[in-house]
Amino acid sequence: MKTSVENIGNNVVKLRIEIDAEAFSESIKKAYLKNKGRFNIPGFRKGKAPQNIIERYYGESVFYEEAFNLACPDAYEQALKDNNIQPVDRPELDIEQIGKGKDLVFTAKVTVKPDVKLGQYKGLKIKKDTAKITDEDVQKELERIQETNARLISIEDRPVKDKDIVNIDFEGFLDGEPFEGGSAKGYSLTIGSGRFIPGFEEQLIGVEKGSKKEIKVTFPEDYNNESLKGKEAVFTVTVNEIKEKELPVINDEFAQDVSEFDTLEEYKADIRKKLEESAEDAANKKYEDEIIKKAVDNAEVDIPEVMVEHQLDDMMRRLDLTLRYQGMDINSYIDMMGTDGQTLRNESRERAIQQVKTQLVLEKISQVEQVDATEEEINAEIAKMAENYKQNAEDFKKHLKNDDIEYIKDTVITRKTIKVMTEGKNDAEQ
Repeated sequence: MKTSVENIGNNVVKLRIEIDAEAFSESIKKAYLKNKGRFNIPGFRKGKAPQNIIERYYGESVFYEEAFNLACPDAYEQALKDNNIQPVDRPELDIEQIGKGKDLVFTAKVTVKPDVKLGQYKGLKIKKDTAKITDEDVQKELERIQETNARLISIEDRPVKDKDIVNIDFEGFLDGEPFEGGSAKGYSLTIGSGRFIPGFEEQLIGVEKGSKKEIKVTFPEDYNNESLKGKEAVFTVTVNEIKEKELPVINDEFAQDVSEFDTLEEYKADIRKKLEESAEDAANKKYEDEIIKKAVDNAEVDIPEVMVEHQLDDMMRRLDLTLRYQGMDINSYIDMMGTDGQTLRNESRERAIQQVKTQLVLEKISQVEQVDATEEEINAEIAKMAENYKQNAEDFKKHLKNDDIEYIKDTVITRKTIKVMTEGKNDAEQ
């Protein structure tokens, strides 16, 4: 096999691949064996006609397309490997020569990973935040835990007040006509949460259980549904149920109920420790992110459009998956936001470009610094993942595909690369 490479600009190369006539003849033979059962030739049982008879009856080129499909993938992959080419999209193929007794000659035009011109990426001066936890932070965390352990008490003897949780039925009208999405039954709403249109929740204060109230509101000018922006609406609301939270008293008994500690002071000390650890992790993550951003900003790279589009595809798939976990899908989300799919992609475009550039820069740094992942490091990462899923590491590994292993390897390499970037004098401005 012979290969030549032509750089045609804009991160696109053209491979010219020649497969010798003898090798291509073998591919034609394979195409015949694979497809001979499809041919009916007079005088022969179906699938029993010799290759030359089928070619005489249907034309010499009858097996060329299948033979090309058999020969091309391996030849293309070998050409990429021989020339150290990393494609980022499917190739555009064109056959220059094909025929019996002839070399198969075809071209493959493909977009490749761009070269990255690195700027400074080590010794960057970034100030690292100092993790400080105050008594107020500890108290807020205590109150959050207190809130999660509150009991809901049904209220029968008073009307709705701020912070109550109400169960309501409502129907909305524009100019006396109901509008789509403006009604619900059995809806749970916390008064003061700000989840509804401004003015809606406040007007429920003072309403008795079982009572109806007509509420007038105006949709904000920046509302996400175009047809409702700035419109005045009337909602008929029925209050089905009123509940309030009963908070437990924060004392030693509370500490014993929600933790393994006997006293409130011990529990508060543990909360402080965990908050400090969390704050330190957040500070380290922010520090690393800023180092990476600065290194990416210092680098130069011409990103192919196809890489941006692939990244946008991936972002939309992940968004759809997240929404499905929440009982929605991306199409419903687009309708709810009053937008369309292309607008959503356009709004995500700059983030996609930044993500692609970051990936390319980190890959380049790992190459320059000769960062790799050992088998021990990969196995250690797999063991951690298995522990998270409460599985035996060896059993967990058996179910991993090659792509999964490569992803884990890339994760280890990225982590080690970031360590190379952040160690040394990077925090000189602390």
